[in-house]
Amino acid sequence: MAIDKLEQLRKTVVRGAQEIYSKGLVEDGEGNVSVRINKNEILVTPTSTKYNMLSPELIVHMDLEGNIIGSGKIPSTEVKMHIAVYKDRPKVKCVIHNHSPYISMLSVLRKGIPIIMEQQMIFLGGEIHCTEITEAHTEEMGTSALKALDRNNAAILANHGAIICGKSLDHAVRFSVILEKMAKVYWGALQIGDPLRVPNENLEEHEKMFNSLFACYPKRLRKT
Repeated sequence: MAIDKLEQLRKTVVRGAQEIYSKGLVEDGEGNVSVRINKNEILVTPTSTKYNMLSPELIVHMDLEGNIIGSGKIPSTEVKMHIAVYKDRPKVKCVIHNHSPYISMLSVLRKGIPIIMEQQMIFLGGEIHCTEITEAHTEEMGTSALKALDRNNAAILANHGAIICGKSLDHAVRFSVILEKMAKVYWGALQIGDPLRVPNENLEEHEKMFNSLFACYPKRLRKT
């Protein structure tokens, strides 16, 4: 890849990381962002990211076997989970892991989010599932994340946070914001009563929009 193109992608990672920080989805030293370069390579934020001090030269270049290409900082400790998503989903161009407050609350309850608003289907793919508990920074966590993602663009990581993926960085950032909004609405509704799910018959057109515009699940999960 041309050096200027690679440099542009490094800047894209920085922009995405600083966007999720500015939106309150992560604190300094937590969460991570990656983008795909090509079939076999990615760029990822370094471990213990200081978002206000992040610059393109600190972004780590890796292959999907976990090897660092060139020199630089140590990659995020959660990169194994990112790699699992990229290997399984060829359409994915960006992966975000965050610890947003309301998602984190649901994660410690190991509670998913039923479809409570139409935009949840359009952008995220439907009901949000929570993983089984796994050890952080492991390949097992990646496997568990893929199971919980299923056909969706987001999942909750038990006692940990969230995993979000998209066909572009802008998509993934937007989905991260929507996911936290759904968690906040769901949490708030639970304080008042029993949240009501959007009926399946009301979701058919929204599901079509998801599949045509935002879905990035692998071919094997297509409905026949």
